[in-house]
Formats: sequence, structure tokens, C-alpha cells
Amino acid sequence: MAEPDDEYVYDEATGEWIPAAEAKAKQTAAQAVEVRDSVGNLLADGDSVVLTKDLKVKGANQTLRRGTVIRSIRLTGDPQEIDCRFEGIKGLVLRAEFVRKR
Repeated sequence: MAEPDDEYVYDEATGEWIPAAEAKAKQTAAQAVEVRDSVGNLLADGDSVVLTKDLKVKGANQTLRRGTVIRSIRLTGDPQEIDCRFEGIKGLVLRAEFVRKR
């Protein structure tokens, strides 16, 4: 049972106030999504990947060529998407099926 001095946070999924420790445990479990590249390698935050296909970037008149190295990726929580930075392109999100772990 929770102590009276514990912090509580509102859980939007259930509509109830729950102890902060319980909320953190739920969040950690939700972030445990496995993201795999085109050949099945497990990706993690901070990995470098190589493009396996030429990709046209929407909103930018630029094409990322096959073999381009993307450094320091971030997982988004979606099992097929990764967030990354590339020179001149803000908010670049790539599908995991088009990259290979370096």
C-alpha cells in the first residue's frame, strides 16, 4: 500500500491517480518495443545505420542515397520507425525496413 507522502501521477489510460513508482514501471514496460533493421539486427538508441535503398525526402528537395550513414538514431516507440538527424533535414523519421545496422 502507498505511503501518504508518496507522489502520485494521473494515469490517462485508466483515469486514476497512481503512485509515481508504478507509473514509471508502466512507462518502462511500454518503451520495451524491439526495433529490428532490414536484416533482423536489433536497433538501440545511439546506433549508426546505413541506408539500403535510395529514399526521397518529403518536404526537402533531396534524395538520400543508398549507403548513406546515419549516426545517433533514436527509437520512437513504434516498432518500424526511427528518429534521426541528417545535415539539412530536420525531423527525419526513417522506416526500419530501409536501414541496416552499421
